[in-house]
Amino acid sequence: MSGLATPQGPLLQVASLRFGWDSRSAPLLDIEALNLAAGESLFVCGPSGCGKSSLLGLLGGVHLPQQGSIRLLGHDLVSLGRQQRDRLRGDHIGFIFQQFNLIPYLSVEDNVLLPCRFSARRAERARQLDADPRRSAQRLLDRLGLDPALARRQAMELSVGQQQRVAAARALIGGPELLIADEPTSALDSDSQHAFLELLAEESRRARSALLFVSHDRSLASRFDRCLELQPPARSAPGSRP
Repeated sequence: MSGLATPQGPLLQVASLRFGWDSRSAPLLDIEALNLAAGESLFVCGPSGCGKSSLLGLLGGVHLPQQGSIRLLGHDLVSLGRQQRDRLRGDHIGFIFQQFNLIPYLSVEDNVLLPCRFSARRAERARQLDADPRRSAQRLLDRLGLDPALARRQAMELSVGQQQRVAAARALIGGPELLIADEPTSALDSDSQHAFLELLAEESRRARSALLFVSHDRSLASRFDRCLELQPPARSAPGSRP
């Protein structure tokens, strides 16, 4: 899968998606159709409990739906085995996690380079974009406003805002076809937030990546091509049977 080319048509295709943690209740997610093209950006919002994090897990192949299909780069995630989904995710998806998920005892630079160590495809893309993965890591960290002196520091020594920027650089390295960002600006001040969003947009254009961005901050929606607002599942009427 590492040499997989972007197919004609949408990069990401979702059809008749139904997902819930409890099969006796209404589905947490009920999405009839969702397409995302290469280079396109989508803002996802909605109240707590509407399934935003579950949707990200489904699109990344971490969870599987009860019904429907999720196709990424022409591959139906539902039909793939766990190892195949892991490989597809590592090669073609960059995640910015809400909890960062940095390895605390590794240096900042080594955290950013992790995708290139696990994916030959991401390492090759970093060489295409910046001649060398390490140079890619340095460029991204610089664009995110991190002092070069921090590159050798362990991740545990950084502030929350600095860790968030390292997590973003790790997701961006190697130009993955799909960037998934879960509340990535929550620890940034307004100036840093603006610079961060500009970098996401620029790097997405540079690599022709699709960007799926989740946030509670609706004021950010105008920066994206489209907006998807999720609704909480309907509750059963009193006395009705599930």
